[in-house]
Amino acid sequence: MRYISTRGNAPVLNFEEAMLTGLARDGGLYVPESIPQMSAGDIKALRGLSYEEIAFRVMRPFIGDTFTDAEFREIIAKAYAGFGHDARAPLVQLDSNHYLLELFHGPTLAFKDFAMQLIGQLFQAALGRSGERVTIVGATSGDTGSAAIEAFKGLDAVDVFILYPHGRVSEVQRRQMTTPSESNVHALAVDGHFDDCQARLKDMFNDFEFRDGVRLAGVNSINWARVLAQVVYYFSSAVSLGAPDRKVSFTVPTGNFGDIFAGFIAKKMGLPIDRLVVATNQNDILHRCLSTGAYQTSQVHPSISPSMDIQVSSNFERALFYAYGKDGKAVAQLMAELKEGGFSVSQGALQALREHFDSGRLSEEETSAAIADMQARTGEILCPHSAIAAKVGDQHQDGATPMISLATAHPAKFPDAVEAATAIRPGLPKRMADLYDRSERVTQVANDLTALEALIQKRIAR
Repeated sequence: MRYISTRGNAPVLNFEEAMLTGLARDGGLYVPESIPQMSAGDIKALRGLSYEEIAFRVMRPFIGDTFTDAEFREIIAKAYAGFGHDARAPLVQLDSNHYLLELFHGPTLAFKDFAMQLIGQLFQAALGRSGERVTIVGATSGDTGSAAIEAFKGLDAVDVFILYPHGRVSEVQRRQMTTPSESNVHALAVDGHFDDCQARLKDMFNDFEFRDGVRLAGVNSINWARVLAQVVYYFSSAVSLGAPDRKVSFTVPTGNFGDIFAGFIAKKMGLPIDRLVVATNQNDILHRCLSTGAYQTSQVHPSISPSMDIQVSSNFERALFYAYGKDGKAVAQLMAELKEGGFSVSQGALQALREHFDSGRLSEEETSAAIADMQARTGEILCPHSAIAAKVGDQHQDGATPMISLATAHPAKFPDAVEAATAIRPGLPKRMADLYDRSERVTQVANDLTALEALIQKRIAR
């Protein structure tokens, strides 16, 4: 299995190389040269299997010869051993044809655990046999950072630096990043918003002297392994509802487009997905683009669903790569235009995107109302992101095809928003009950590449 860049001008890599590299040297994102196929028989054979066995069968073709079957099974087993639900990603029925996929039973109560716990084990295995050390730098709008720190804390071969927008994540999200005491993890509060953090991360990858000097690796959804891990729960949930004998649709709350792009990969592999619905908050650039073809960045407005407070959706580049027929030059041109404020998707590419993706958005008021309505109608208490998915999913039901809406975080990660909408303050699980009592360790830093690089170099030279 070989991996190529969306911009067509970077070395072709194997799975391990693509995983450890993260961002391609031409600034693009790695995707598989070809997408493995699963037949209807292969998909039907997933029925009744454990989540771990489904994960092995779905992901194995993408791994190549990086790991043996036995090694990869052990990696998967370790990755999901700490989840709080035996089903890992259970389905809950909301109404006759609408289901909620609970993705918040991992160690940090967010869907990012599915990918990050796996990546932690993949890195550990790969670096353990090579004897090498890497510096992981990640940017987060909330959940990626805590999931990465949880997955990599205490590992000998890794230093982890997480950039998050100062004052723009929930208190629970912040404390999950700032309270771990392990010396190899570092929470950096950047003066700016998430797009600033993501931009500085990409700047570091494009500074080849720094990148090579610290052996930079990435765990944001720019890393293909992140996307691959998320493909699995599309299969596990769809099979539970009768796939491949009937189609299903999914609604995904997304800002960076990684989680829903995983659904696109599942569909390309052969999973009978009817529609993939993008659900956004008031920072609705993805909804606007799919509606009009214009991808024009604007101001980021803080919201009660902060993980979607994004204007530059990195993984949308992967979707554009396929929409433009794998034309790396065309994608590179669009990304150059994005640096100047935006671009227009060609009519043919827009039609290609619309063949797979629909979209919807909720305002702040509508999000609060959705939280309250879902609690009143079903008894389910949802975080703001999950409520957006459920409401937009309601709006896109066709009456025949089952709709699965992704619940991406535990409501206790956003207690203020949930309490304001329902008068119920969700509590943290027992294992995290002392989170507010733990001491914090964080460094506030300017939105400046030079300052960030200097800080990272100083910390890893300890």
